[in-house]
Amino acid sequence: MAIKLLIVDDSAFMRKIVSDSVKRNSEIEVVGIARNGLDALEAIPKLQPDIITLDIEMPKLNGIETLKRIKENYNIPVIMLSSHSGTDITIEALQIGALDFIEKPSNLNADLTNFQKDLCMKITSVIKAPNIKAQNIQERFQGRYKRPVENTIKKEMEIGKEPKDIEAVVIGASTGGPKALVYLISKLPQKINIPIFIVQHMPKDFTTSFAARLDKESRIKVVEAEDGVIVEKGTVYLAPGDYHMTIENNRIKLDSRDKLHGVRPAVDYLFSTAASIYKDKLLGIILTGMGRDGSQGMESIKKMGGYNIAQDKETSVVYGMPGNAIARGVVDEIMSLEDISINLNKIIKVK
Repeated sequence: MAIKLLIVDDSAFMRKIVSDSVKRNSEIEVVGIARNGLDALEAIPKLQPDIITLDIEMPKLNGIETLKRIKENYNIPVIMLSSHSGTDITIEALQIGALDFIEKPSNLNADLTNFQKDLCMKITSVIKAPNIKAQNIQERFQGRYKRPVENTIKKEMEIGKEPKDIEAVVIGASTGGPKALVYLISKLPQKINIPIFIVQHMPKDFTTSFAARLDKESRIKVVEAEDGVIVEKGTVYLAPGDYHMTIENNRIKLDSRDKLHGVRPAVDYLFSTAASIYKDKLLGIILTGMGRDGSQGMESIKKMGGYNIAQDKETSVVYGMPGNAIARGVVDEIMSLEDISINLNKIIKVK
């Protein structure tokens, strides 16, 4: 059965772009279009879509207000369509409950193919995610779920088995990552004695807004990483969109080499270089996200004696990245997002 898509956008041109993009995919069927938020809310109970693409800037009822009403009444996943001018609003939408976003193509000749591919990939990956309809995604990040009884890897750290003397933490995430990262970073104490490095798959400019949101929501200092800066303890560094982030001689290094796994920044590059520097004093965490980015980097961490944690299937929006790392045999612990937060706070050094 095809995935039923509702397109919500005030631009007839953009509605056609989205519709034409998914027509090539036999797994997706456009069941309706809406020209604004009010039309969308009226159409949802009639059409019963599996997923919605939602424009941010619309007349009558904008994307943010429409999203709030959708999340109040339905468990339907929503993917936002955003532009460079709406970066702050996009980050807000992710906080409210949008599962992901796609940047509108600014240059149709150059960007349309990538837009079409990303759109179809995100729609299908979100719908195929575990329990996507059975449970309100908002609740997944607030501990209101039942933990599975069994898992192939132990779920919680045994007493005395926690990694000791950690000197740095590296975190990788993609789809569903922004909300998960806000949850993790906002619960850290104000003063910690180690640096934390994050790669979140996100386009250029959007990471600036996301870093600012993380910093605002947290007690710890969060910055968008800059090339050449000296790594400081007690700071969280977020890789900027469209740049790979690595660590070299205690400095952040950014570069624009080719995409890895179709993404830039890539988690693997960060994890691998951090492993060579911090060795057995490194903690790696892989969160929700599509694809396999991070698995190779976690293998490097494992080889150097570091410790790896993967988010569990039940609290992941998309289980691609954690699932691939687990399948590769490089994960020490599988945990819910809540348990990752609890154990991270146990492990890190406080000034």
